[in-house]
Amino acid sequence: MSRTQDKLFNCEKELTLSVIGGKWKMLILWHLGKEGTKRFGELKSLIPGITQRMLVNQLRELEEDLIVKREVYPVVPPKVEYSLTEQGETLMPILDSMYEWGKNYMGNVLGNEDLPRSKSIK
Repeated sequence: MSRTQDKLFNCEKELTLSVIGGKWKMLILWHLGKEGTKRFGELKSLIPGITQRMLVNQLRELEEDLIVKREVYPVVPPKVEYSLTEQGETLMPILDSMYEWGKNYMGNVLGNEDLPRSKSIK
């Protein structure tokens, strides 16, 4: 059951932000969508600044909302992989548009053509 199922939302935009909003979810989705299936440690190293606890929480929420699939393999040591669900894949055009908008905004309004390399999620 989705975490948002029993909540009341004023509009669809509010629901969308509830599912993908926050500091880390879009970065997680971006990496899974652009680079494919990742293990926990790979995601952690791709997102500087995120704590292990926060990554666990964000992945759990995305899994509960049926955006991310968690697959556990019965091996020792345990192997867990994360990937986008079919529903999660439908977010990629939105994230691509947000990336382009941010890039244009940075160039036109802030006067920078690109983020410093350490900050870019491209």
